[in-house]
Amino acid sequence: MASMEEIRAVRIEKIALLEKNKIDAYPARVEKTHNLIELADKFENLVKNDKSVTAVGRIMSLRGQGAILFIDLFDGTGKFQALLKEDENPTYFENSDVEGFSLFKETVDESDFIQVTGKVFETKRGEKTIAIENWKMLAKSLRPVPDEHFGLKDEDERYRRRYIDILLNSEVRETVKRRSIFWNTFRTFLLEKDYVEVQTPVLENTPGGAEARPFVTHHNALDIDVYLRISCGELWQKKLLVSGMPKTFEIGRIFRNEGISATHLQDYTQVEFYEAYSDFEKGMKMVKDLYTTVAEKTFGTTKFEIEGAEVDLSDEWEEYDYVKIIEDKFKINVLDASLDDLVKIIDGANIAREKDLNKERATDLVWKACRKDLTGPGFLINVPLFLEPLAKKTEDGRTVERFQVILGGTEVGKGFSELNNPIDQSERFEHQESLRAAGDDEAQMKDSEYIEAMEYGMPPAFGFGISERLFAILSGVSVREAQIFPLMRPKD
Repeated sequence: MASMEEIRAVRIEKIALLEKNKIDAYPARVEKTHNLIELADKFENLVKNDKSVTAVGRIMSLRGQGAILFIDLFDGTGKFQALLKEDENPTYFENSDVEGFSLFKETVDESDFIQVTGKVFETKRGEKTIAIENWKMLAKSLRPVPDEHFGLKDEDERYRRRYIDILLNSEVRETVKRRSIFWNTFRTFLLEKDYVEVQTPVLENTPGGAEARPFVTHHNALDIDVYLRISCGELWQKKLLVSGMPKTFEIGRIFRNEGISATHLQDYTQVEFYEAYSDFEKGMKMVKDLYTTVAEKTFGTTKFEIEGAEVDLSDEWEEYDYVKIIEDKFKINVLDASLDDLVKIIDGANIAREKDLNKERATDLVWKACRKDLTGPGFLINVPLFLEPLAKKTEDGRTVERFQVILGGTEVGKGFSELNNPIDQSERFEHQESLRAAGDDEAQMKDSEYIEAMEYGMPPAFGFGISERLFAILSGVSVREAQIFPLMRPKD
């Protein structure tokens, strides 16, 4: 078997042969009358009209020998067969002096992009086909695409050469298309409810809106270190509430310098939206409608199997009580529990943990041991105050008006009644700062400019955010698989 370098060398020689015939192997101009899917859909009428059509595409396979060649073309819309026969004297595009059949055999390979013109007909085997009258090279490939039937099997290679994976795997290609529908359904849903789409900074002096470890980079022009944002403009959008804009949303990339898992990435898309004069109870109704709409538009159903559980988004959504669930499982009230109490539970249940824990992180680990048992669809409520620095307190002052969407034991979306008391907010930021000083690098930083904006007056509001984790879960794949181009470690 020839090596890749040997294959490239032969194909480069074929480019030289094309150039010798005064043919550009990478022309800028392309002609086309139909997509390949249109040739299939309009086939009967095209046969009746008996007129030549022009189509383009990548050669996925070449079959035959001697005086006849069958070519399978793919243009991204569909596949179609073409036939090249020596005795029908095919020519090269706009150059009748060039003998088209022999030039094709001498210079064309699988994976090349070509343009073909001819009439459509049906072969004796029932294959819809273009009988090529003339052809044109559009782009000469130097590397052959792997065989369609075998493709890329190694996961690392699939992700590293994702463009080939998409080309050969129709399900991956459909995932790319569904991603577009998914995010555009969010956009349409919110626009129809009079939300204004905004774009907020990706580089920030203070990363806010979430508890996560940020990426740090240097801004050369200002000669300062800045952070890549860890939320989709949460604090910026709430400044827009201060400015008098009642409804805003953003769909954009966020960055968290954390671990990789089936549900966690470092660079991903999220939507966040904020509505003045609303609250988390009104938000629950809206979110159920939103999720149902997105599921129907993207997947054509509201029924999914998630982590082995049957989940129907159109069912009644349950309400899960954070404090009660932990108490039922571990016989402890997390509102009153000490760090030592929580560590005993963690160690007794063999829950993996870091060496050093604070009460916030220990409580979260205990909760995650409970979460996997919840099928959903449902809303998790009654979350302890010490776990949420940005949400309004409930009446008892020990929990917050926050909910998280639970599907198949996974959290896929969070919303709350936004805290708009600047004094309370400042105190909570101070507590977060104390956690950071003690070594918790996921605790939130104090944003004094946000506090200043809030002091001018911020209306009561509801806010919600959801990442592409929802898309992955509904697709039944890992978040890494659901991304178009997941980040890869460079090869040595």
